[in-house]
Parts: sequence; structure tokens; C-alpha cells
Amino acid sequence: MNIVETLEKLWNDSGFQSFFVGEGWKNLVMIAISCVLLYLGIRKKFEPLLLVGIAFGCLLVNLSYFGPESTDALYHPELWKDFLDEESPFYHSYGNIMAHGGLLDILYIGVKAGIYPSLIFLGVGAMTDFGPLIANPKSLLLGAAAQMGVFLAFFGAVCLGFTGNQAASIGIIGGADGPTAIFLTTRLAPELLGPIAIAAYSYMALIPMIQPPLMKLLTTKKEREVKMEQNRNVTKTEKIIFPIIVAMFVILLLPSTAPLVGCLMLGNLWRECGVTERLSDTVQNALMNIVTVFLGISVGATTAASSFLNIKTLMIIALGLTAFAFSTVGGLLVGKLMYLLTGGKVNPLIGSAGVSAVPMAARVSQMEGQKANPSNFLLMHAMGPNVAGVIGSAIAAGFLLAVFGK
Repeated sequence: MNIVETLEKLWNDSGFQSFFVGEGWKNLVMIAISCVLLYLGIRKKFEPLLLVGIAFGCLLVNLSYFGPESTDALYHPELWKDFLDEESPFYHSYGNIMAHGGLLDILYIGVKAGIYPSLIFLGVGAMTDFGPLIANPKSLLLGAAAQMGVFLAFFGAVCLGFTGNQAASIGIIGGADGPTAIFLTTRLAPELLGPIAIAAYSYMALIPMIQPPLMKLLTTKKEREVKMEQNRNVTKTEKIIFPIIVAMFVILLLPSTAPLVGCLMLGNLWRECGVTERLSDTVQNALMNIVTVFLGISVGATTAASSFLNIKTLMIIALGLTAFAFSTVGGLLVGKLMYLLTGGKVNPLIGSAGVSAVPMAARVSQMEGQKANPSNFLLMHAMGPNVAGVIGSAIAAGFLLAVFGK
């Protein structure tokens, strides 16, 4: 073999030539998108712990996958298509994926089986103080109201031609809870996981930009200036009993929420019971970091150009923004109602924290309250609706899963 033939073989075997064949240009577009996401995660610090992993997973899959003939691909959408096809001999067969899959196929099993989102909730529970919610149970109403965008986006997606399963997965973006969105989507519409996950985490990162204009539009300066009374002290006994009671009630009401709510409350019980500090520390730090690594890369792998670059992706991004905005609006409107019913004792800004992006949404409520009144301290009041939103988004996902799941 002469040098020309050698160079020609190297060129034909390389990924570079694939960019100029068929729809290889789409991979170039996705590589550019992954670089933009890396910039947003690293430079702009938009949800960096997950967005950097998702972006690099997107980069890896689009560097290696150029169709079913890609022998060196790290992720194979066709294997997962067989996995989900009831008429395929490989329907729900992990053996086919283990035998023929790449690295990202293997890691993605943790997403499809619901392992990673549930373990993330375990860590979230261990990091969450439910004290503000226990001290002010009315916060549950604000957390529930902030799920309004989930159902409005669901109906909007149905009107745009999405199936019920797909519409439910798109709507849950409004809950501002990335792990819940991933958990529900892998069960109802796994083909949409890439755009839904990116939309969910992008909008969570953009909370400081999205929410303040809506807060100013829907509240008066007088309402934003309201100083709320300090919450009562919550006893340790209450904090221990709370996760047990919530787990029992919610799981009996909606059994499909068991993986998320069960792990959330177990993590919180480890935090509060006082005899499992080592376990609480492990799930808050080591386990949370490990699972975040696998989750980010696995979700990024689903953004192969062949499935990501289409009109549906743009529609999902638009519907996700709509869902998130209306969830914020729902919380603010109920906050205003509480302001009126209590004679001006409740600052409606805490309603916007009903979305489950903990603790970022609560911090935004605090910042906007201080802009109106520098002596205002709303953070702990806003944490009540904020943690209620975590429970509310899980319940909303459980309801949609009960309606549309098999």
C-alpha cells in the first residue's frame, strides 16, 4: 500500500469525511450547539454541574455517530428504538444493548431505569430543610399553584399535534425540576429526552432573568415591600415525622411517585433523624457528584443530530418557556390572593418560588423583595413554597404517569 492509498484509507476511516456525506452536516451543527452549551455552563455558570456534562455528552455522540453503520459510536439510537418497539425481538432487552452498545448506551441504562433521577432526589432530600414548609403549611398552596404551567403547556402541546405522552413530558418542564422531567420523559416519551432535558435545565439556570419581569408585572411596589413575620421554630420531632407522613400519603395516593418521593423523603429523614450523619453526608456529596456525572453525560448522548435537529425541538423549547412562565405566574397569583386574604401580611413575591428550582427561585424572591424594601428578608419565607414545589412537581409527574403510563 503506497502513501496515497494509506492517506486515502485514513481519510475514509476518519470522522471528518462523514461530515460531507449525507446528513453529516447535522452533526456539525450539533457540535456547534454543544460548544455553545459548554460556554453557557462554564463561562456563564448556567447550571454548570449538569449542563457541562450534558454538553460534552452531546459533543461525544455527534463526534462518533453517523448512522447505524457507525461501528465506533458511543451511543446507538437504533438499539434503544428496538428496546422500545413492542414488535422487536429486542423489546425491553438490555442484553442487546450490553452486547452491542457503546459506553454511553451502558450509562444511559441508569436513566432509562429511573436510577439516576431517583438518586438525585435522594441527595436533594438530604440537602433540603423542610422546616419553613412545616412552619407555614399554607406554602403547599403556592407550590401547587406553581404547577399551573405544567398543565397549560400540556394542553398547548396537544393542540400543536404532540401525542398525550409527549405533551405530558413537555409540560413537566414547567415544574422547573430537571430530574423529574428526565424521570417522566424516559417513561412516556424517551425520543424527546434530549430537547426536554436541555430546555428544563436551561430555564432553571435562567430563573434570575425570566422571573423578575413577571414579578414586577404582576405585583405592585406596595405588595413587594411587605415584610413578613418570622416563622415559628419547628421542633426536631416535627422534622422527623414530616418525611414519613409525606411518603406514606403521597405514595399511597399516587404509587407511580414512589421512586422520586420515596428517595426524596428518605434523604431528608437521614438528614433530620440525627443518627445517620455519615449517610446524609455521603448522599449530599459523594453520591450526588457521582450520579450527576453519569446523568449529565447520559442525557447529552440522546442529542444525536438525527433525532435532535427537527421542528419538534424548537416547539419543545418554546413550550418549555411557556410552561415555566405560567408556573411562575400561577404562584404569584395565589400569592396575591393570600396577600388580600391576610390583610397584607403575605408578600406575593414568595409565590414565584413555588417552582421547584431549590434554592435559586427562593433567592430571586429575596432579591426582588430587597430591591423594593432593603430591610426585607423573604428567603426563609420563600423556601416554604420552594420545597413545596419539589413535592408538587413530583406529584404532577406521578399524576401524568398514572394517566398516560402503561
